[in-house]
Amino acid sequence: MDEVVFQKKLGELMAQIDTLPEGERERLRALAAETKQRHADIKKSVDSMQENIDFLRLWIKYLLFDLEATRRENAYLRKMLEQDPGNSQNP
Repeated sequence: MDEVVFQKKLGELMAQIDTLPEGERERLRALAAETKQRHADIKKSVDSMQENIDFLRLWIKYLLFDLEATRRENAYLRKMLEQDPGNSQNP
């Protein structure tokens, strides 16, 4: 359920609550207000998680880039060592 639908349904619920006898109204208004607050808290948590997931995706891209660069450098250095006729490993 998206935000617009939720707000519409909550508004409809509040309108229906206003038609009830006074004794029942306050209890149900409190429950509706609590529901609205919980919805806002959940929305805030989901937004925060989405932001963290986006950050992790970006971080993974940077790590993969670094890994590929390291592999290329490693391959280049190995090739240089293999081509060096005066390799210091042979006494």
